[in-house]
Amino acid sequence: MSKEKIRQIIESIVTTDGVFETGLSGVQLFRVSKPLECTPGVYEPSIAAIVSGSKEFFFDGKMHVYDSEHYMCCSVTMPLQAGTPNATPENPLLGVYITLDPRIMTELAIEIESVASVKRTLKGAPEPHGITLAQWDASFTDALVRLLQLGGSPKASAALGAGRLKEVYYAILEGDAGDSARQAFGVGNGIARAIEYMSSNLDKTITIDEIATRVGMSKTVFHRKFKEATSMSPIQFAKSIRLNSAAMKIARGVNVSEAAMEVGYMSSSQFSREFKRQYGQSPRQWNNTNLL
Repeated sequence: MSKEKIRQIIESIVTTDGVFETGLSGVQLFRVSKPLECTPGVYEPSIAAIVSGSKEFFFDGKMHVYDSEHYMCCSVTMPLQAGTPNATPENPLLGVYITLDPRIMTELAIEIESVASVKRTLKGAPEPHGITLAQWDASFTDALVRLLQLGGSPKASAALGAGRLKEVYYAILEGDAGDSARQAFGVGNGIARAIEYMSSNLDKTITIDEIATRVGMSKTVFHRKFKEATSMSPIQFAKSIRLNSAAMKIARGVNVSEAAMEVGYMSSSQFSREFKRQYGQSPRQWNNTNLL
């Protein structure tokens, strides 16, 4: 089994640009054949595996590019700017996007951690990053092929889909992204729980003390671990995810003032200042040049 087989499956289903459902829960195929500049977005826990072309995203103060040699694993909800500047009709971006089911990932992570031979992260060691570019290995490739082969059969998808998706999850947990994924979904996933709480309450005023207490950490430890995992302080993260979420809403046609309020900004002028500082354009200017 190989990446070429995955590409053949995608090309047999996807003939135009866009994101397409496969009939398998949380599994989508995508195609992009024109350059797209980096735009803000909020990535839920997921993986993106590319078999043709390349994609880039801005994280940790620098641009990262990945292609068919690595898949991206986002273990926690993250505000990112991503794009496909090199996509062309001759060399389109083709790939698979899989949303990670927290319940299944947690069950698997805990089962793996319960095995005595699993090497746990040493106490005091840096928190794994919430985003990992993981090497494609044979286990991941084989599991992904087996999963996508079900897409053409509703009966097979219903009977075997959950099991084969679990095989993909297992390959992720055992691969290069394993440390990050187990930290997010396994025992002691305090930072992941904090991020989930913050991203689910964008319209509320939340203090760092409150979140640290919620996940059972001192403020100092929480701040350090949070920055290790996201490369941002909690305050920077909160601002970034609010602005990215607002940008996505505006791109979908939501009024600027309404989008600002939905992500917790009571002052439209403050929102516009911070938006322009982040993206170099006012919300209205950005909307005019980034219509989807």
